Amino acid sequence: MVDDNFHYMDESQRYLKGEYASYAEALATCRGIVDQFLRYEHVPGMPASTLYFRYMMFGEDPFIVDHSEPSDPSSGFSAWDYAKVRCQELCAPAPEASAACA
Repeated sequence: MVDDNFHYMDESQRYLKGEYASYAEALATCRGIVDQFLRYEHVPGMPASTLYFRYMMFGEDPFIVDHSEPSDPSSGFSAWDYAKVRCQELCAPAPEASAACA
């Protein structure tokens, strides 16, 4: 399922992305939705906090509903947590060129 952060808590904006044979497939789809938004919004030199703010305001919030297993909140996917980590990775400064290359 996918919610819209711009319409937070508005279930009428929710849609079904698909049904998957495994948790791994659903997880890859959720991560892909978040990654696609972050790549589109990312500008070189942008602080991670700015990118994350844009995601929280305008990105999609995918989540996994597993009807075959009892609910276990510790095993769920959090798009917000995933986006926070990905923003840090995307906005990290480029590694310095090695002195050996000079």
